[in-house]
Amino acid sequence: MLDFLSLVLVVAVKVFKKTTPNGKITVYLGKRDFIDHLDYCDPVDGLVVVDTEYLKGRKLFSQLVTTYRYGREEDEVMGVKFSKEMIIGQEQVVPMVNSKMELTPVQEKLLKKLGPHAYPFTFNFPEMAPSSITLQPAEEDQGKPMGVEYCVRTYVAENEDQKIHKRSSVTLAIKKLQHAPVSRGRRLPSSLVNKGFTFSNGKINLEVTLDREIYYHGEKIAANVIVSNNSRKSVRTIRCMVVQHVEITMINSQFSRHVASLESREGCPVTPGASLSKTFYLVPLARTNKDVHGVALDGHLKEDDVNLASSTLVAEGKCPADAIGIVISYTVRVKLNCGTLGGELVTDVPFKLLHPAEGTVERQRFNAMKKMQSIERHRYENSLYTNEEEDNIVFEDFARLRMNEPE
Repeated sequence: MLDFLSLVLVVAVKVFKKTTPNGKITVYLGKRDFIDHLDYCDPVDGLVVVDTEYLKGRKLFSQLVTTYRYGREEDEVMGVKFSKEMIIGQEQVVPMVNSKMELTPVQEKLLKKLGPHAYPFTFNFPEMAPSSITLQPAEEDQGKPMGVEYCVRTYVAENEDQKIHKRSSVTLAIKKLQHAPVSRGRRLPSSLVNKGFTFSNGKINLEVTLDREIYYHGEKIAANVIVSNNSRKSVRTIRCMVVQHVEITMINSQFSRHVASLESREGCPVTPGASLSKTFYLVPLARTNKDVHGVALDGHLKEDDVNLASSTLVAEGKCPADAIGIVISYTVRVKLNCGTLGGELVTDVPFKLLHPAEGTVERQRFNAMKKMQSIERHRYENSLYTNEEEDNIVFEDFARLRMNEPE
């Protein structure tokens, strides 16, 4: 009889790695996506494996770097730059300065497997650090896209201010994201507006109600529209749209993009004295907006399963106006066409579009959907389980999944 206890499967840990062009330094990260939970943010924890003989008395440094590009690279002339690079964390990894560093479980596991030439490092994101966002470029744009990017840069130098050489440095692009709260709440966002007409009695009333306040990426948005026509005009068409609002705080610029829309003539015209109740269903997706210039995306363009940018959240007690970087918000906009002379009646209902929180059933469904959409990740499905404790780490080459990293 088999001893089933000896056949218990251990969940493997996927670790991303990347090596310098000269092959002397390899950096390992346990993940590429780091979540901002509002009250705290996941630390950037990793390891560096380096041949100490190669250093020859030099030091090994690691940096957490953010790049905020708020203008087109093609428009940079006469020394004017529309990007800002900031080092928000720096650490001397070899020789170790902080020998009493508290290690994460992934670091402990990697140290055990990689041996004495592995050195850990940990960075923390500053409070109110912006999320990773990329603005989709136009077809004619040749430079780097606008947005906020993060990377971990590791290099060898005599001191931290020395010029970095490409052959002895390695850069890993990472993402800082926000997830939805565990509870979506019970509030149903709604809006009630009306429109009167010159030289005409009565008004047209428009009420729009959403079925929830927080939606997850890929979910269907249900907007219940009620039109009451107490005027002498007629409502000819109804148009419902999901609008993404983008604010670039560095230059105080704001613009909007329609990421889903639907126009209906069903039940129209809504004649004087009549009313109409109808539910519109919309699904805003990044893949249906690939050709729309300026649409904000979560992360980087080279990923197959990229999402629309998530709504920007701020911690309790913080002012939304204090958010920096690129601020994202969403509304459902409903337009009633009342004819050439009647004009339009418009209202917006705000909502939030986010990733499901970790550990929820919705998150498990979300992850399963992502695996089905990404062919690359299918290659590693068979490696997710193993029956040997010492082999339960899966290494994935970071260079193959490079994401618009800086030169």
